[in-house]
Amino acid sequence: MRLFAAVLPPEPAVAELAARVRALRALPGADGLRWTEREGWHFTLAFFGEVAEDVLPELHTRLARAAHRHHPHVLWLAGGGRFDDRVVWVGVGGDSEALRRLAGTVEAGGRRAGVPMDRHRPYHPHLTVARARPPRHGSPRHGSATSLAPYLDGLTDFAGREWTVGELSLVRSHPPAPGVPGQQPRYEVVAAWPLGH
Repeated sequence: MRLFAAVLPPEPAVAELAARVRALRALPGADGLRWTEREGWHFTLAFFGEVAEDVLPELHTRLARAAHRHHPHVLWLAGGGRFDDRVVWVGVGGDSEALRRLAGTVEAGGRRAGVPMDRHRPYHPHLTVARARPPRHGSPRHGSATSLAPYLDGLTDFAGREWTVGELSLVRSHPPAPGVPGQQPRYEVVAAWPLGH
């Protein structure tokens, strides 16, 4: 199973962001980006990749321990940024340091459970809202066909309502069917643990 650990924002926070993203999608050139669907909006804490069935029980144990060690904390969706010219994301306000600590514990738990993880990178909490489309075959590879600046400008003043992170989720990613344009991955929560319990 292709798995990752995540924090899922509650529906009222998602609805606020969806309203802002609708405005961004109405901007000229927005069809040059692949927009993520609100059903898939999440903050990845650690990406585990393909996890073997025999590793799952230990991974569940480690994630339950990680959730127990961290208390609920307050966040809100806020602002935005980009990774190069590839990704537009929304950030967080509030106790982002608590989210970073949770991500570190979750990643360590995955390693201890026997999940082969990529090298450690500093955690940067973000929720992806759009990706640049890959260049078409035969087109130049330098630069992005769509400037991300208008979308970043449209997120600068965004600040959603406060919400309490109270749960750590283990999510399965179902990849889109090959050859179906515009289809998105589907995400399924397979387990969840309350923080601080």
